[in-house]
Amino acid sequence: MSVCWLTADRSFRGRKKDPGRTIQMGEASNSQSSRTMSLLSQLEKINLGSVLGEADNARYVTSKILHLVQSQEKTRKEMTSKGSTGIEVILSTLENTKDPQTMLNILNILIEVISVGGGRKANILVAKGGTQILLQLLLTASKDSPPNEELMVLLHTLLAKIGPKDKKIGMKARINGALNISLNLVKQNLQNHRLILPCLQVLRVYSTSSVNAVSLGKNGVVELMFKIIGPFSKKNTSLMKVALDTLAALLKSKTNARRAVDRGYVQVLLTIYVDWHRHDSRHRYMLIRKGVLQCIKSVTNIKLGRKAFIDANGMKILYNTSQECLAVRTLDPLVNTSSLIMRKCFPKNRLPLPTIKSAFHFQLPVIPASGPVAQLYNLPPDVDDVVDESDDNDDAETESEIETENDDKDQHFKNDDIETDINKLKPRQELGRPLEELKMYERFFPELSENFQECDLVSKEPKPFIPDANLSGPIVVPTAGEEYSAETKQSTKGVALKESNPVLTEEYNRRPAFLELPKKDSVKDSSLHQQNDQRNLSPSCQCLNQEIVKGLDRMSLQSSAKNDQYYSTACVITKESKTSLTTLACSNPCEHVSPCGSSLFEGSSVHLGKFCCTGVDSEEEDSRSSSSGEQVMLEVSDVSPVHDCDLYIEMVKTTKSIPEYSEVAYPDYFGHIPPPFKEPILERLYGVQRTKISQDIERLIHQNDIIDRVVYDLDNLSCLVPEEADVLKFNSKFESGNLRKVIQIRKNEYDLILNSDINSNHYHQWFYFEVSGMKTGIGYRFNIINCEKSNSQFNYGMQPLMYSVQEALNSRPCWTRVGTDICYYKNHFSRSSIAAGGQKGKSYYTITFTVTFQHKDDVCYFAYHYPYTYSTLKMHLQKLESMHNPQQIYFRQDVLCETLAGNSCPLVTITAMPESNYYEHICQFRNRPYVFLSARVHPGETNASWVMKGTLEYLMSNNPSAQCLRESYIFKIIPMLNPDGVINGNHRCSLSGEDLNRQWQNPNPDLHPTIYHAKGLLQYLAAIKRLPLVYCDYHGHSRKKNVFMYGCSIKETMWHTNVNAAACDLMEDPCYRVLPKILSQTAPAFCMGSCSFVVEKSKESTARVVVWREIGVQRSYTMESTLCGCDQGKYKGLQIGTRELEEMGAKFCVGLLRLKRMSSPLEYSLPSSLLDIENELMESSCKVTSFSH
Repeated sequence: MSVCWLTADRSFRGRKKDPGRTIQMGEASNSQSSRTMSLLSQLEKINLGSVLGEADNARYVTSKILHLVQSQEKTRKEMTSKGSTGIEVILSTLENTKDPQTMLNILNILIEVISVGGGRKANILVAKGGTQILLQLLLTASKDSPPNEELMVLLHTLLAKIGPKDKKIGMKARINGALNISLNLVKQNLQNHRLILPCLQVLRVYSTSSVNAVSLGKNGVVELMFKIIGPFSKKNTSLMKVALDTLAALLKSKTNARRAVDRGYVQVLLTIYVDWHRHDSRHRYMLIRKGVLQCIKSVTNIKLGRKAFIDANGMKILYNTSQECLAVRTLDPLVNTSSLIMRKCFPKNRLPLPTIKSAFHFQLPVIPASGPVAQLYNLPPDVDDVVDESDDNDDAETESEIETENDDKDQHFKNDDIETDINKLKPRQELGRPLEELKMYERFFPELSENFQECDLVSKEPKPFIPDANLSGPIVVPTAGEEYSAETKQSTKGVALKESNPVLTEEYNRRPAFLELPKKDSVKDSSLHQQNDQRNLSPSCQCLNQEIVKGLDRMSLQSSAKNDQYYSTACVITKESKTSLTTLACSNPCEHVSPCGSSLFEGSSVHLGKFCCTGVDSEEEDSRSSSSGEQVMLEVSDVSPVHDCDLYIEMVKTTKSIPEYSEVAYPDYFGHIPPPFKEPILERLYGVQRTKISQDIERLIHQNDIIDRVVYDLDNLSCLVPEEADVLKFNSKFESGNLRKVIQIRKNEYDLILNSDINSNHYHQWFYFEVSGMKTGIGYRFNIINCEKSNSQFNYGMQPLMYSVQEALNSRPCWTRVGTDICYYKNHFSRSSIAAGGQKGKSYYTITFTVTFQHKDDVCYFAYHYPYTYSTLKMHLQKLESMHNPQQIYFRQDVLCETLAGNSCPLVTITAMPESNYYEHICQFRNRPYVFLSARVHPGETNASWVMKGTLEYLMSNNPSAQCLRESYIFKIIPMLNPDGVINGNHRCSLSGEDLNRQWQNPNPDLHPTIYHAKGLLQYLAAIKRLPLVYCDYHGHSRKKNVFMYGCSIKETMWHTNVNAAACDLMEDPCYRVLPKILSQTAPAFCMGSCSFVVEKSKESTARVVVWREIGVQRSYTMESTLCGCDQGKYKGLQIGTRELEEMGAKFCVGLLRLKRMSSPLEYSLPSSLLDIENELMESSCKVTSFSH
């Protein structure tokens, strides 16, 4: 071995090198270190064979070094200090010496050296080749008969210390032939505990390699371990602990686990565990008890092991022992490990369903050629898709019961999901469809040709706008590629405007039939419609209740006092004291609302739930009414003025659902007022999940205590509603409802199963259902047992929502966060391999929560998040349109297309009316850049609709900044991209069974009409050179807190890969970051730190990426709103509510206004009063309660 050494000479301060090789030990600063270096120098000379009496000298020198190492910590540090080759000298001596005592000395030296700061120092020893030298020495020493016991003890002790740091030690030992040496030593010396203890430690290290574990198993290692471990004994507990750890590692091998099962060792392990549990009353040997559990955990990784565990009554044994450990907090590791084992061994059950496909069927007009929907349609009718008997999760359980929030951390992307192909990242603006075909969308942009000559617009401008056929040329408009500037505006002076682009002026009578849909025009100022009076009203508009129309006509938009009075009387509760029936009536008048859920209007059957039939709490009724004619007013003055009970019923009439719902949920009818109190993120109590899992395990152990009664079933129409007073009644047969089946487990516990998205067999997360027949003072446990995501914000403080009809009658109509003992965990129900896309053993997850009701016989509704139905949207848009001032606001509502079920997809246009019909004002009107917004492509993300509601109400408000915003942009808004999914209670898909936000690259007009035509609108804008300045798609996020944005950036994507962005010669405008930055400064719920601008492969067909890449909109975003709450800013520690969501929608608008001012120099000349108003808005809640009149 070539080594170097350095001697310290007091008479010479520099470094003096020996003519031979030197040991670089650093300069000696005292006599002690000089002594160590001198000894190492002598040792090296001995290795070189230049000293007589090598064996005696080596023995002497190593004994001296050992003495120094044992007595001086500084010496130990010097041996492994940076630049030192002292370890190499020691290892070289060990490799070359034949003297047993020298070997012992060196082994002791090495053990002492790595005993302090072992991890790093053990790594040094491995790096210097120490493992190979020690294994070779072990092989050589084993040939002695008998072997030197002391040498074997030290060798194994050292190997056990450095083994975990050498990933290849198992392979090295196997190749070296040293694998079975340790095993044979144990076999031959079972009574010599001092020797076999380090041998077992080495076997444990070897067993981390599955190949080694199998090899050792063939040589009887498993049987050998069971000779060492045994019942409770205070003797040799260290040996017992090591043997159990070794056995647990060996049993991770399936071969060894099968061998243990075949020999009946599962029963032996359970017996040993019970014995230690009973005798270890002072809990001094918890590590041994946990070691036994680890062995059981390893052997139950295989199916045979789980069966043997069940046959040996293991469930009951571990359940009883863990219950006895609950009182002692230090025993939690035992309880948690027991819980893991029991959950794993709990027999995998099928969901109690005839099929996991949706209970509702919708025949698609076209069947996709491939994908999950095609697979569903191609399944033979007799295939059981609920469970696959071949499913067997043989993989080691990796789940941990330690309740951490690792999954709650921001994980923007997976490295292997980042797009690395620079050609795919570079935006390639392309129409994708022929120009002639895109002309069909011209009719959705009348604002580009409207001249307002017949509108009553007042202006001091002297020059009216007169179209001149001799003038031509398009209007120059700022787009995402070029900002609006003074030069741009000036360039349009003197250029007459044609009614439309010459290329696209063809009449649109040749549109495809699927776009020829009746257009729903609501009441507008007649002067705005003289050009469009040829359009026919849709049947849905013709059947609008005339009384409601008259009521809207009678409304005085100038008097806020009258408005308040109107809304406060919009819904009246009439109660008769002599009966328990509650009759709902509306003062406008609402004759079609009748008691007991009977038909609400002639010709169609819509019911208001079942509250009228169940009655109200008699005590509360007696206290609130004393005469038969008394009316209790429902105070709804704080309800958003866009909610109208009567109008909602009218909207329901034209909503088409697959189940043909005839009932209306009370929360949707009454409306929702945000509660006046804060709702903090729930602090999770310690051990809640463990307790819930324990109660689930009791179902198997105490089966006689389980009721197992079906009380609600969509698959069985003959399922009777329970008549017993103490059994809850359930219902979800209303718009957006989702509840498929309910099973009563115990007296006050119910398992709930959600319906799959239509034409799919999964996506279970959204729920919305009704509960009645409850009693007060009782904690009812609800378990939703077929969730699919691996984690949820329910584990991090989120609560489900509840709406009490009784509270609504008491003037508190609001959704509130409720529930205790909330957690989300893997359960014992399993999906088939068919349902799991070929993966075996995929388990479902449970959301569990406990609720204590305030009112007896109330009717309550539970939801995943604040519901916002399609009918609510239609009502909202109708009210906005009827309440706006047509002289100030240009508001237009079109039908973009029909959905698969025949529902209309609304398209809204909002901007400011031109100041006059003079040239300059019409020019400014047409030159406003577009902002394109969309929402609710995923039905279960209802928070997106509430954010959109805030945006719409702000845009329609009479706030000066809102007017400035309208004068700055033309807003094209699709507030609900997936009406069918929303109506039918889907979580993620449309009726096609597909995620519509993965269809933007190549949408099918027959299967994805809303996406096809939404993209068509954007393609049309690109064709006429009117790219939107901003595109934003509103979403909800189930695993993260706060509100944040996803955008698109080539450079930021490249930065997260191995590709050097600079080398790609990329030039990228960082403007995509401006809007999120503005929002982070102005919107309290928004978090810039959660934003990401990376483009992932899995998102290449989302709206955000396609609009950026294909359409060419640089500011293309997805805005994600949390379903849970915020962990930063003003709302830190609070769950999010509709007030905060609507505020976010308003703040988004304010952000656009600031974006406009930052990008347009002309805007800086605005009056300071307007800027002051805007700044005040930044600080306010942006609560929109008034509209332009």
